[in-house]
Amino acid sequence: MAVLPPGIRFFISFSRDEWFRALVLLLTYLLYCSFHLSRKPITIVKGELHKHCSEPHEIEPHSYKEFVILKPSSENAVQNASRCGWAPFDKQNYKQLLGALDYSFLCAYAVGMFLSGMIGERLPLRYFLSCGMVASGFFTALFGLGYFYNIHNLTYYIIIQVLNGLVQTTGWPSVVTCIGNWFGKGRRGFIMGVWNSHTSVGNILGSLIAGFWVSSCWGMSFIVPGIIIGVMGIVCFLFLIEHPRDVNSDPPQTPPSLSCNGFKIQNQILRAEESLPEKSWETQSMLGPSPVYPTHHVVVLQKEPSNGKSATSAISFIGALKIPGVVEFSMCLLFAKLVSYTFLFWLPLYMASVGGMDARHAGDMSTLFDVGGIFGGILAGVISDKSHKRATTCGVMLMCAAPTLYFFSAVSKTGPVFTVLMLLVCGALVNGPYSLITTAVSADLGTHKSLKGNAHALSTVTAIIDGTGSVGAALGPLLAGLLSPYGWHNVFFMLMMSDAFALLFLLRLIRKELNCRRPTGGEQTEWKEH
Repeated sequence: MAVLPPGIRFFISFSRDEWFRALVLLLTYLLYCSFHLSRKPITIVKGELHKHCSEPHEIEPHSYKEFVILKPSSENAVQNASRCGWAPFDKQNYKQLLGALDYSFLCAYAVGMFLSGMIGERLPLRYFLSCGMVASGFFTALFGLGYFYNIHNLTYYIIIQVLNGLVQTTGWPSVVTCIGNWFGKGRRGFIMGVWNSHTSVGNILGSLIAGFWVSSCWGMSFIVPGIIIGVMGIVCFLFLIEHPRDVNSDPPQTPPSLSCNGFKIQNQILRAEESLPEKSWETQSMLGPSPVYPTHHVVVLQKEPSNGKSATSAISFIGALKIPGVVEFSMCLLFAKLVSYTFLFWLPLYMASVGGMDARHAGDMSTLFDVGGIFGGILAGVISDKSHKRATTCGVMLMCAAPTLYFFSAVSKTGPVFTVLMLLVCGALVNGPYSLITTAVSADLGTHKSLKGNAHALSTVTAIIDGTGSVGAALGPLLAGLLSPYGWHNVFFMLMMSDAFALLFLLRLIRKELNCRRPTGGEQTEWKEH
């Protein structure tokens, strides 16, 4: 018999379940990467919608006249093509108008997220996510069509942003629920830290795609990402597997751990034959030999009251809020996401105004913040896995982020070398806690032991945490638009205070983690009550 080729031996070395897990991990990565890819163009195009000019009313030819779908004789084709940008954003209040675009999208996203999680529990995730992606692609492309059809109505762009914000809420609860269904808690921080790099990769790709057309035909900066996310929605419909049971795979197994406050442990001296009930998750993992407990003793793990009614019923909104740690991490994420999304929406414009760059170069430079975010998310996941302290890991990074933001604002005018370095460091420290909370922490809390295996809670918990964070994401760019006319130092002071408030909401959980002995079985600390 001939020896199998190395490539074939590699493929058959993995089990069927492992291949399905790899497929789900890669597919959800690409799906949410396309979500962020479609959100990024507005941040790049801002520098083209408003240009710094000395003669506001001077007419300057624009390349859009080659593409606009109007009669050549129409006066409307050039009436607002001033060297100051694209009307109505060419006025002196352009920062407020651009902030209104951000706020309309993010406010709709925040409101829709709370509803999306509960809807996602009650519908097939594959259909829910696919429809949301196709709709998002349509609205993203519709924004770009305003360029070709010479639309200068602010209401048009705001309505599109609101509708796009609503349909994009289908993404995060769906992909996190799929990952939570397929992967256990053992190395969840590291796996999700790597997986969550889709946020930064999507931002980088969105910046590069939008930057390619921003100076010549900014409408294509929206249409191309819109086509991409729409196509990925079709791929999602064809290939996404929501749960291991759909393909008769084994679900991820996570043995119960002995953590402080999580379970009450009692040693009862019983005969072995009297302590062997039918196999259940409370006892079956403890029946083997143990170096800690004598073989004629058995450890009885008493579960806490469940907040979910059953393993098959969807959890209520109030029931999800009662899960230990949900409120604290939600409020922390509100301020952490405020900082992250302020950078996401305003960093290119800041680089253009402070560094004197054009829109394309400012967009390219801003991608370094996302590169740092990739390393920050992975680092936060690895540290929290090793230390079993999610809240403490977030707290340390938040404490370091505030002074780093101050140094960034100070050196951003000194030259490109220090600016590049500080962008990487700021990206790691700002996006590290944000990444950890929205992925591993959300999945941990959504599969909390008090739910008695109610997998339906994961979508609601994820939506609550990310929805609360999205309130901060809506406020951050809005506040930046209001404060920036009075100086960028006010914006950075607001960001530093936000990091301080985020840390404040985690102090109680940090204290519990530091006072709690290290849990066994590779799980994180459980928080018993608020």
